[in-house]
This record gives sequence, structure tokens and C-alpha cells, in this order.
Amino acid sequence: MSCKLSVNVNAIAFLRNRRDLPWPSVEGLSRVALDAGAVGITVHPRPDERHIRRSDVTVLSRMLRADYPGREFNIEGFPDARFLALVEEVKPDQVTLVPDDPSQGTSDHGWDIATHRALLTQVIVRLHKSRMRVSLFIDPDPAAPALAKDVGADRVEIYTGPYGGAFEAASLNREFEKVVATGKAAEAAGLGLNAGHDLTRDNLPALVKALPNLQEVSIGHAVIADALTFGMAETVLKFRTAIGDL
Repeated sequence: MSCKLSVNVNAIAFLRNRRDLPWPSVEGLSRVALDAGAVGITVHPRPDERHIRRSDVTVLSRMLRADYPGREFNIEGFPDARFLALVEEVKPDQVTLVPDDPSQGTSDHGWDIATHRALLTQVIVRLHKSRMRVSLFIDPDPAAPALAKDVGADRVEIYTGPYGGAFEAASLNREFEKVVATGKAAEAAGLGLNAGHDLTRDNLPALVKALPNLQEVSIGHAVIADALTFGMAETVLKFRTAIGDL
């Protein structure tokens, strides 16, 4: 199994939304990323549409189905009524459930699965009826994957923000070990494994080497930042090299 890259295009939409203009094009740059070998596209539409808009979701879904069969569409979000209606209409390949408050700037913690057990179980059953794969966003905690399995999840996505934001050796090693232990626990629980947040070309290789069961990394900020220097196509190739997909 080799790890694959899904490009989160929220930051492209955020830049576009600073002006009432159609560029930079979320669809156009998504095509560039896919043409360079990204396995799929990730979006996290929020209620205020401060970056990804509902219209973007529709456009990207149609593009992927028509022009990139076999590539994946991953939609992230909190499972309120509006979000569930959206994903049931679009039917992405994967739905990543996150516990975000609408006012959050970005995802910064995983689910307290025990507290939200009833909600998550109900939502996952509902999404499975439409044949969507469900991933739960979890903290780097080896106890979390078994709980995710118990509520019916297919995969977990480990929140790697603390690992990506650690620069002093001791804290970096500590956060790395938490992520690795959680990834191994996911494998033991029979779950697929994703990871995301503050992952870069520098910190990815060690993680991929330690977790051969890591299936997908969803990366937005670092990809878009590097694309300002290298361009989107070259950046995707560099990230694919970092995860051993080239």
C-alpha cells in the first residue's frame, strides 16, 4: 500500500473570495493538481462560505465524475442538517466528519467520540445508506480508533497539527510518537488511515515510513504555499515524492 495525496483547495477559494472575481479558479487549479497525479480533491465547506462555496462543491463533483473517473472527492464538515443534505446530494467518495464549531478558523481538534457516540453512530448509518465512506477526525490518541470502529467509521483521519507545529526536538519526537501509536491502533482496529493538518514535504517522509498503513494525506495550506513558489503541478509532484508515491 502506498500513501496518496488529496489536495485541499479551501485556501484557493479563500484567496478568490477576497475579490468578486472568478480567479484563482478552484476548478482550474484542482484540474492541475489531478493532472499531476493527486488522488483526489478535499473541500471543507463552512456555513458562512468564507472559502469553499456550495456552488464549488457542485462544480468539483461534476468535474471529477466526468473527467477524472477513479479519483476521489472528500468533503469535510460538521454533520448538521445542512451538511448532511449537501453530501447526500453530491455523494462524494468520502465524508470526513469533524467536530468544528462554525466560528473556528480551521480544524484544531478531533472528536470526543464517547461523548458524541449517539450522534456519530446515527450519522454514519445514514451516510452508509448512500454508500459513502466515512472517516472520523480524531486526536493523536491510541484509544480513539477503537471507539471510531465501534460507532461504524471506515477510516480515521489523525489530526497532525501538534506534530506539524512542533519544531523543538523533544516535542517533535513526542508528537510523532503519538501519531504513530494512533496509526498503529487504527490498523489493529481494522480501520483505514488518513492524516492531515500542517503536514509538509519535510515532515511527511518520516510519518509515511513509520506508518505503512497510511492511505491518504489531505493537505491544503502547505501545498498552496509551496505552489506560490513552484506552481501547482510541480508542488503536487514534490509532495508525491515526499510520500513515496513517485
